[in-house]
Amino acid sequence: MMKKVFYIILLALACCSCHSKLGLTSVSLSDPVRHYYPILQGQELLVIAKLTNTGEEPLVVTDVQPSCGCITTDFKDDTMIPPGQYMYVTLKYDSKKNVGLVEHTVRFWGNIEPDGMAQMRFDVNVVPDADYHHDYEELYDKDQTGGMLKDLVTGTGRDTGLGYYTDL
Repeated sequence: MMKKVFYIILLALACCSCHSKLGLTSVSLSDPVRHYYPILQGQELLVIAKLTNTGEEPLVVTDVQPSCGCITTDFKDDTMIPPGQYMYVTLKYDSKKNVGLVEHTVRFWGNIEPDGMAQMRFDVNVVPDADYHHDYEELYDKDQTGGMLKDLVTGTGRDTGLGYYTDL
């Protein structure tokens, strides 16, 4: 009889466990579309995103996904933000491998209305350092191509002898 009562109590506790489904909540992302001033290639750009829980339920941010491996984040898994509170996420964009206008998207995943995601976009123009681009005379004088550049300039090119090439 005692075993029967124990199993009934255990079954009742299992049915009434403390797990409750976390509802969706609304969020506000400060400046979700940003245009940064140009930076030199190789510089890091610090992007700080402020994510505010504007809903009635606690916000649990489960993941932050940048669109590029050149962006790192200080985000820790499953961060909870109470209603009315906010958190900052620091992103570092490394411009070593980019030149020109670059656009990136960062997605914040969690119990966010309506589809579980909020996103921000930013763009920046990455300007190459002048030290990396030599003018024509420097290239001609420092010819590292084994004479190929001089051959092309003087008209004694190895392939055609014309000093230029075509797509054909």
